[in-house]
Order: sequence, then structure tokens, then C-alpha cells
Amino acid sequence: MARPSGSDSSLVGRRTSTIKAHNLRAILLALLHQRATSRVRLAQLTGLSNTAITNLVDLLLVQGIIVEEGRDQQNGASTGRPPTLLQLAPSSRYALGVHIGIGTFRAGVVDLTGQLCAYLPRTFDPAMPVTDVLTQIAALCRAAIDEAGIAPERLVGIGVGASGLVDAEHGINVLSPNLAWRDVPIGDILSRQMGLPTVVDNNVRGMALAEAIFGVGRATTSLAFVYGRVGVGAGFVIGNTLYRGSAFVAGEIGHMTIIPAGGALCHCGNTGCLETLVSETEIVRQAEMLAVRMPDSILAAQLAEPMQPPIERVFAAARMGDQETLALLNERAHYMGTALANLINLMNPDMIVLGGLFAAGHDLLLSPIAETMRRRSFANLGRAVDLRVTGFGPHAGVMGAATLALDTFFFRQQPCPLGLPSADVAAPLVQVP
Repeated sequence: MARPSGSDSSLVGRRTSTIKAHNLRAILLALLHQRATSRVRLAQLTGLSNTAITNLVDLLLVQGIIVEEGRDQQNGASTGRPPTLLQLAPSSRYALGVHIGIGTFRAGVVDLTGQLCAYLPRTFDPAMPVTDVLTQIAALCRAAIDEAGIAPERLVGIGVGASGLVDAEHGINVLSPNLAWRDVPIGDILSRQMGLPTVVDNNVRGMALAEAIFGVGRATTSLAFVYGRVGVGAGFVIGNTLYRGSAFVAGEIGHMTIIPAGGALCHCGNTGCLETLVSETEIVRQAEMLAVRMPDSILAAQLAEPMQPPIERVFAAARMGDQETLALLNERAHYMGTALANLINLMNPDMIVLGGLFAAGHDLLLSPIAETMRRRSFANLGRAVDLRVTGFGPHAGVMGAATLALDTFFFRQQPCPLGLPSADVAAPLVQVP
């Protein structure tokens, strides 16, 4: 499988059909980012001739992938009838998204404009054999398709967001320490079980791409997404393209050293990593230690309630005014803000988006994180960075995974067959004569 993103190479010497596919990709990406635009504007955005635009737009109209909707009143000619606006037909194609967490997996169906049409969560025993987990995921994918009520032939493929180190080029989960998975060929297994092309990447990178394409980062040219639960990771999108690093490891912010001497041991083998300070597991552990010392506190009472996840009980105690809990969260926010300041000094993104526990507790964490981030970043760079919380909430993982599939198999038209990897005939997503 070709790497799902990267710069386009020269078209010199390519067959005419390949050039048409390249031009088609340019039009689809322009329609994705502009939402509604005219043929004239498409020619300006893509650099294609009016003839090329006309031919390819007609092709997309015939196949029902785009529709004509309204008139361009702002960019039309000063005289005569305003040009017709074109936009993607949301229900013409869909993607399946699968988010694999620690003991949970979720499947959903997303249309061309980023609307979630179905969402099904499940839990699993992390000790279960990985092949059994993937069989259950395939069954959940089929259930999600049924729930969405869509024709399977409208699916462009499956995107999978997995934790840990992922070889996105080959669809392999190289290492997921929290699941004890090594060299799991997720892409190959799911593709064969579902009969659909499958792209696999780190789950946080998928979330970053979803924010850049469909979320709060649509207008940015560079974005960092930071997610925290059991681990802490980041994804980077530059110019609407994921940055993965030379060995697919870019974004392991959780293993940034924050306490160089005397820090706690991390599961990666180093000490003082960010993950040992701000992960959900560590925050809950610190809170439980506080509750033991203060058995009559609001925090102790909240942690004794079994109705919510432990981190939500910690947040509830802070919202009820427990001062020790507030101090604990402010301390963790200080560490997180320091890490983001380091990230800004290295990457200088337009926007940083927070997800996971940082989004769930944003009313408690966002302000102190931002204050430390802006105070500690070099030359006031942090003041120009837009710090946001994901708008996808608990659906961020599925949205990210589905966006990976849409970006790879539809908008960028990667040469991957719509069917089993061993299929003799590759059915293109858009018929290009």
C-alpha cells in the first residue's frame, strides 16, 4: 500500500489517464476545502484549464459525486448571471472509521462532509488474542454499516486509528505497549475480512487530520493535536498533510522528558516522561493518594461513587470546590503547559487542539495550561497560538480514523483496490476514462 500522504511527484511521462486522476484529485481536494465553489474558481484554485475543469466536473456530476447548488453571488461577473456553485454530495461516498483504545474499540460511518452517520462502541479484554479482537471489530463494522443504512458499494474503505507505533505504509501496528501488541497486520486482516481497502495509522494522528479537515482547524495551515488518556500523544498536520516522521514516530509527546532527574519510571523505560505526570492513570493515582490522606474530603466521597469513570469523579470533586483536587489539577496543567511550550518552540503551529482527558476537563485545565504554555514559550510565540478543545468529543477517534480513509482513498485517490488486496481487478472510486 502506498503511503497515504506526501508531496506529488512530477507528471512527466505519465499516461493520460494518470494525469486525469491527478487533476481529479486536485478538484476533489479543492471542493473539500472550499465546500461550495464555481467552475471559474476551481480553475483558479487548481491551475487547470477551463476545458479540463469542464470535463472533470461533468464526470463527477454524472457519477453523482458533486451537485450544482445555488449561485456564486460574491465572485461572479459584474454583469450577467452569477456562476453556478458546485459542492460535494455528502451521501455519495462514505468511510468506516475504527478507533482501537485500551480495552475499547469503536466503529462509525462518516460521509464526505464529515458527518457521523453511525457510531457503535464496544469493550474487550486486552488479554484477548488479537485475531479475536479484529474479528469482533469486523462484526462491529458490519453493524455500523447496517445502522447507517447505506449501500456497501458507497464505502470507499476503512480507516483504523490504533495506539502506539504504527507503520502507516504497510498497515501494521508495530508496537502497542498498553495492549502488548507487536507487529499486528491490522490493515491486511481487516481488509480481507471486510473486502475493503484499509489504512491504519496512529489514532492521534487520525484525530489531528480530522480536526484539520472537518473540525476546528479547517482554516489553519499548521496544527498540532494533543490527546491524553492512558497515554499522551500528538499528531501534526501541515498544509492539510499529516507529518509522520521518517520512522512513523512523530508525535510521541508523552515521552518528552519533563523531569530529567528523579522522575517516575515510564513504561518506555525512561524516567520523567510527560506521560508519567499528566496521563489519566497518573492523575487518578495521585487523587486516590489524596483521598486516603483526607478520608472526609469531597474528593474521597466522589471517588467512592461507582457511577462514573474515575477521572470524571476527580473532575467532579474539583468542580465542587475541593481545594486539594484543584491544586493537583493545576500542578498537572503546569506540566502539560510546559510540554506545549516546548512543542511551540519546535514546531510553531497556528493552532493546538486538545482531546481526551484535556477536553473532558477543559473547564479546569485549559486556563492553567494556556497560562504556562504562553509564559514559557520562546519570544512570546505562545501568544499567537490558538489553543482549542476538540469539537468531536468522544467521537474524535472514530472521526479521525474515518478521515484517514476519506483522505487516502477518496480525496487523494490513492491507487488501492476497492476490495481484497488480492483482487484481480481494482475498481476505481471515481471512473476516469
